[in-house]
Amino acid sequence: MLPKYTLPVLAALGFAFGVYSVVHGNQPTPIAQPVAEPANSPYPSFIAGAGIVEAKSQNISVGTPLGGIVQQVAVKVGDMVKAGGILFRIDDREALAELGVRKANLAKAKAAVGEAEASAQDTKNLLELIEAVTDRRAISTEDLDRRRNAHLIANARLESARAQVLQTEAELASTQTTLDRLVVRAPVAGEVLQVNIRPGEFAPAGVGTSPLLVLGNLDQLHIRVDIDENDAWRFRKEGKAVAYLRGNRQFKTDLTLVWVEPYVVPKKSLTGDSTERVDTRVLQALYSFDRATLPAYVGQQMDVFIEAPDASSQQPKHQADQGGGHS
Repeated sequence: MLPKYTLPVLAALGFAFGVYSVVHGNQPTPIAQPVAEPANSPYPSFIAGAGIVEAKSQNISVGTPLGGIVQQVAVKVGDMVKAGGILFRIDDREALAELGVRKANLAKAKAAVGEAEASAQDTKNLLELIEAVTDRRAISTEDLDRRRNAHLIANARLESARAQVLQTEAELASTQTTLDRLVVRAPVAGEVLQVNIRPGEFAPAGVGTSPLLVLGNLDQLHIRVDIDENDAWRFRKEGKAVAYLRGNRQFKTDLTLVWVEPYVVPKKSLTGDSTERVDTRVLQALYSFDRATLPAYVGQQMDVFIEAPDASSQQPKHQADQGGGHS
């Protein structure tokens, strides 16, 4: 039998534990400190945008015009290639076999031309002999017409044989072009940024889910900045711009405007911010910076700030014109 004070003590302990849980449960959760302090704009009025580092030549997604099994990959990530340098080869055995057939057909067509030339020369000689007869009574008109027609037919066959040679040469050139297209070459000089194919894999032609190989000129890096459509009217080409490495505001560089795409497009590059709108459209501006000033890599995100007029103290020109008209 339990002592008479056991239940009251347990009840008091339970009550105290409940009070403790309520008090500590209602305390606000401390805000987690950021791993790295976010970058701050050096301008009093600015446009902020997320930038993606890309190559000077833009990131070139290399594909193949003809699908097939990859026979050889001639480069690896980090290799420097010259314009026209071989990147990879597609299996060319079928095309090589067809090339052999085309060469044989060309040799046959040229032999047919020689045969047709001999036939045409023979009919010409016979026609000249019969036309050299001065006494027309020695030959019949029918025989003369037959020799002339035979010469015309031989000449026509010669022209047909020559045309056949041209056609076969064109077919041979077409097969040679196919062979050349099975060798994928670098469109520009640059560095191999990514290789997504290996020998033995099938390389599809056309647009795929991922590029077969990515190439770019890294002599100078560019930053493609997405400017929200709501801030597009504030953007000025002459405005100064600066970029910070995402996650380390100690690394920054001044930017030089290269060009602006005067076409607003749906936003594709997402930063992961919880307040980010994914259904917005953006104006894209391309800036350049010296690669030596910043340890940045292609594809890396950067925080970009562009000097711009204050939105509260300036309005679009057409609104100012309308306001002036009513005064």
